[in-house]
Amino acid sequence: MTANANPHVSSARQPSLSVVIPMYQEIESVDPMVERVHDGLADYRGDWELICVDDGSRDGTGQRLREIAARVGPHMRVICLRRNFGQTAAMQAGFDAARGELIATLDGDLQNDPADIPRMVDELLARDLDLLQGWRRRRQDDLVMRKIPSRIANAMIGKVTGVALHDYGCSLKVYRAEVIKEVTLLGEMHRFIPVWVAGVTAPQRIGETEVTHQARQFGTSKYGISRTFRVLLDLLAAFFFLRFGSRPGHFFGSIGILFGVLGGLMMTHLLVVKFVLGEDIGNRPLLFVSILLLVASVQLLTTGVLAELLTRTFYASGERTHHRIRWASDPETAGWRSS
Repeated sequence: MTANANPHVSSARQPSLSVVIPMYQEIESVDPMVERVHDGLADYRGDWELICVDDGSRDGTGQRLREIAARVGPHMRVICLRRNFGQTAAMQAGFDAARGELIATLDGDLQNDPADIPRMVDELLARDLDLLQGWRRRRQDDLVMRKIPSRIANAMIGKVTGVALHDYGCSLKVYRAEVIKEVTLLGEMHRFIPVWVAGVTAPQRIGETEVTHQARQFGTSKYGISRTFRVLLDLLAAFFFLRFGSRPGHFFGSIGILFGVLGGLMMTHLLVVKFVLGEDIGNRPLLFVSILLLVASVQLLTTGVLAELLTRTFYASGERTHHRIRWASDPETAGWRSS
């Protein structure tokens, strides 16, 4: 999926673009980040907007973003969440507010380079993709605490989900808005966005490209070695929802039928022993194991039916977001930046 050569860049007008940046406790990075975005998109051949989401920062990040937005113009919009809901919720808030035909995301810690976005847009359009994932091939992070756990996690995710990418953790991505808005992000799903996108589009329409990565200049990383263990749990959930999200009854039902068949065979064997051979089976461990398997089979089958009912109720009902917004720029006064 990796493209090493830059695609042909045309001079045609490009689609409107929304740049979404979640930020948490990054007040020192606010000014240079906004400046870099404007420098990186100075020659973008289309309308664009900048949406910064403050994820409940307590260091004044939200207030500083609002001050800069009032100065640079209506194309910069700010969303302040009521508390720290996490990066996934902040990204979802940005996606909900985005108006562009394409959406680009990047971290607010200055490690991603906004200058890569125009090239990524050209590449996404040239390769006819729905998602173009950044690949930090020359990653400027600690080897033990960040690089090694990330490589292990990326290999595991690709093996389990079938969506093989080198760098799931890179926040620098470009999406088609019509595709990413079909995905509702909850929990800590931002690590598995390509996996969730693969649930609404063909995996062949997900690609990756090398991007610039820089060392952190201000503040400290919000991630540590403990993230590896959370990835394992998230990976299990991602596997389940990707394979059985719309048909959970097949997952629980398959296990229930297997247990039922095994329990039935054991019980049939014991009946033969009891009534044909005339032996006592009351104290045999096999009797208790077969009963346990049959009971578990019934429970799993009924759980599958309930899961199917819940799934249908979920898809039929209106969806509710996980995050809560404290303050946001007025979308009626929002504008675009054009080159």
